[in-house]
Amino acid sequence: MKKILTATVSRVWSGVAQKPASRVLVASCNFSKDATFEIKKCDLYRLEEGPPDTTVLTREDGLKYYRMMQTIRRMELKADQLYKQKFIRGFCHLCDGQEACCVGLEAGINPTDHVITSYRAHGLCYTRGLSVRSILAELTGRKGGCANGKGGSMHMYAKNFYGGNGIVGAQGPLGAGVALACKYKGKNEVCLTLYGDGAANQGQIAEAYNMAALWKLPCVFICENNLYGMGTSAERAAASTDYYKRGNFIPGLRVDGMDVLCVREATRFAADYCRSEKGPIVMELLTYRYHGHSMSDPGVSYRTRQEIQNVRSKSDPIMLLKNRMVDSKLATIEEFKEIDVEVRKEIDDAVHFATTDPEPALEELGHHIYCDNPPFEVRGTSQWIKFKSLP
Repeated sequence: MKKILTATVSRVWSGVAQKPASRVLVASCNFSKDATFEIKKCDLYRLEEGPPDTTVLTREDGLKYYRMMQTIRRMELKADQLYKQKFIRGFCHLCDGQEACCVGLEAGINPTDHVITSYRAHGLCYTRGLSVRSILAELTGRKGGCANGKGGSMHMYAKNFYGGNGIVGAQGPLGAGVALACKYKGKNEVCLTLYGDGAANQGQIAEAYNMAALWKLPCVFICENNLYGMGTSAERAAASTDYYKRGNFIPGLRVDGMDVLCVREATRFAADYCRSEKGPIVMELLTYRYHGHSMSDPGVSYRTRQEIQNVRSKSDPIMLLKNRMVDSKLATIEEFKEIDVEVRKEIDDAVHFATTDPEPALEELGHHIYCDNPPFEVRGTSQWIKFKSLP
């Protein structure tokens, strides 16, 4: 009997010992299911009321937002590394620092809603449903990329996501067109149309405003104001930096783009405004990019390293969410560390795939010009080189 008891106790303790200490600690914690937080009040233009200044965050949503933002951050840092190792060529614009924008925007709309953005698109690609594997493989020009290795950094697409557009401001009229389709089909969907503070000075943005207001299109125009258009500060490039007032006859709001909860609530408010057939609305997200404009820009010739470090230490979106959740007993530091380990593993696996997957075959160069068209020949770099185009 004594031997049986000893063996049983031994098995029980060995089972406990196999579990990581952090998991045992997390399992023993009494977490809150949700918590209410105060968020920064939005600046309003032509609006009598705006988004709420308090919001409820559930533990489940908080952990999801943290994982998504951390994944985007790690993905962008790996893209930086792959670019320097020459696995990635051409243009490459990273969005680390702006994670609260893409995660908060997605949290505020429905999967059936529509999104179009500029060339700084990697984060939105992920929140719209593309895997890290497919994004990094597209960056390295591999067949397993989301556009079969033919689009690169600026031309990635997913369901209800229309890029990634390489021409500054070109997505503005396109987003208004998508919103027109939303209104025409009558499914109560909206289109988020994103552009940067540099593109805000483009004439085509003003034209898109006009058409959207004229036809009362369900379009949320979103200016991601990261304070610099390429290497020029907003103050040096714009007569007015109140981008949320640029619609003139369109209502607007300015939002803290470093707080995922602020972005979520403002997006819900803006989407509801458009769904109620009131027409378009302009939303300015005050944010910050840690990298330069693109990989060819070191990012420290027009701003100081101290400025970047100040933002990192005081306003980092991942840090802000983590601190809130820990302080309100929605999660523990150990739990966040576990998520970090899992994210790093996911990114490392994606990097391995993106650097070993084969490149698309040369004969596929002319494929997918049209989505539905009989096969035809495409002229190559000379009249003697021909490629076959298949849908």
